[in-house]
Amino acid sequence: MEEIFEEESPTCAEALWDHVTLDTEELGFRAGDVIEVTDMNNKDWWWGSMGDQGGWFPAVFVRLRANQEHTAEEFVQRMKEGSLGAKAALRRHSRSFLSKDQARTNVVNEIMSAEKDYVKHIKDVVEGYIRQARKRPEMFSEDRIATIFGNMEEIYCFANRFLHQLEICYNSNLPHLSEIGNTFLEQSKGFEIYSEYCNNHPLACEELKELQRNKKYKHFFEACRLLQQMIEIPLEGFLLTPVQKICKYPLQLAELLKYTHREHRDYAKLQTALATMRKIAMLINERKRRMESIEKIAAWQKNVEDWEGAHLLERSSELIYSGEVTKVNSNGWSQERMFFLFDHQIVYCKKDLLKRDVFCYRGRIDLDHCDVIPLEDGKDNQFNVTVKHAWKLHDTVREKWFLIHTRTDSDREHWLQAFQDERRRVQEDKENDFTIPDHVRQTAMNMKPKKFHPVKPGPGIQRKISQMPFPYQHEIMNNVPTRVALPRGVSRNEAVDGDNKKWTWLPFRNRKSKR
Repeated sequence: MEEIFEEESPTCAEALWDHVTLDTEELGFRAGDVIEVTDMNNKDWWWGSMGDQGGWFPAVFVRLRANQEHTAEEFVQRMKEGSLGAKAALRRHSRSFLSKDQARTNVVNEIMSAEKDYVKHIKDVVEGYIRQARKRPEMFSEDRIATIFGNMEEIYCFANRFLHQLEICYNSNLPHLSEIGNTFLEQSKGFEIYSEYCNNHPLACEELKELQRNKKYKHFFEACRLLQQMIEIPLEGFLLTPVQKICKYPLQLAELLKYTHREHRDYAKLQTALATMRKIAMLINERKRRMESIEKIAAWQKNVEDWEGAHLLERSSELIYSGEVTKVNSNGWSQERMFFLFDHQIVYCKKDLLKRDVFCYRGRIDLDHCDVIPLEDGKDNQFNVTVKHAWKLHDTVREKWFLIHTRTDSDREHWLQAFQDERRRVQEDKENDFTIPDHVRQTAMNMKPKKFHPVKPGPGIQRKISQMPFPYQHEIMNNVPTRVALPRGVSRNEAVDGDNKKWTWLPFRNRKSKR
């Protein structure tokens, strides 16, 4: 019985990102999962469990919950669901439960504390690195500073204002009465500046990786950290902070809403704020995906022979649909063509008969001034041909008609749906004021095609990255070692109890090493 009461309660953490692994000693989970953490002795790798599965996982992948004890309502619910074992139930009975107000106080205090720490870290980067870099123009041009730090200074100004508004709403005497939902709503538009930062972050990591090979830059960055009296984290870690922060806001608001009474004055605004922050996260997700798409579009166009007219990226930013169709020309002759549906336009090409997967440019259709007209099977009098599974495109500016048909009705329906998707996405871009920055477009246009060189697999575990809440996190994870070998043959008990063995791991180092 003493063991039951002396057993420590595990710490609960929420997953920010997916952790997919093939290593039997690692714990895999998906974003949003709750992990019971039982060993945090090592700052980089923690041990935790979900159900009957346990293992190591990277500490940077999770956020510790503000409340580590259950409220009475949660305890009863877990008992009903059977998710609380007898041991845990006895252990909980030996302790007092949190009231919902106390639980809300904990979350509010955590939000305030985390925001203050975050603003300090951003301030340290601005004052400790950016300002020092500007004093060394022979090492750092403005373009290089923009590549490494993105719009960090803009984020710092916004974060400062946001923290000030939170402090105004904070009730220091009775924190559970604080009404912070409206602050998120009032500042919601400002959070969109994180989109630009997240888009730039992969470029920043690549630039830093190159500079770190030069001892002069490596010593400069370390001197900046020491001069600013910053904690012992490399610059890459500080640059990751805004990316992590935008992931944490929805989780914090969700936990706060969970412990907010429905009659609380903040409840309705919190609900709206949570939905708003999730929408912002999705918007950042979409913009990042589009930025990744333009590089692929630019590379594709360079492989199309006999290209004519404006560059694709001058109007388009994503490929929506593609496929082989039959185009009927004005003389009634059928032509096999590959149609590529982008936002704002269609590009159609002819396949090269000798070179596999090579296309020859044949034309384009402006979809901003175009009508899509489905046709019934039968003879078309305008083109004087009999067609099945067909539709027409009418370019209203050039007064030009196109007759296209597919092999099956299912293919035609896919195309008609794709045309609707294209118009919807164009409208969403207009509503969200989405445009490709000129410098990003020019960079993609001028980029040399990348050649693929196979890499011989090395020892250790191949870390597989699956779908994450935000696609840009794939880019973040490109800077985590792709092959990270956990301590071989080391059990959880040895890590907790034995031999003073510790392993260090940082998300931008090349390896995890014993010390």
